[in-house]
Amino acid sequence: MDDEELYQRIGMAAAVLGALATFLGAWVYCAATYGFLFGFGLGWLPAAILAALVALVLRFAWPVLLGVVPLGLFLGWF
Repeated sequence: MDDEELYQRIGMAAAVLGALATFLGAWVYCAATYGFLFGFGLGWLPAAILAALVALVLRFAWPVLLGVVPLGLFLGWF
């Protein structure tokens, strides 16, 4: 396995996991904020759009997170 293939596989795994977590979190937020009918019934649509954007970013920019998150934890940003 060459470096490019490894980069793509890690990026795909990060995109899937990040999108799934984002989708579930956003859907639960919508259900809690807007109630059952609008939040649970229609909240999947904005949750899916946000999850798709997160997946797109994580697919290619996952190495940036490896540097930003530990730095932020060290500096107390999070």
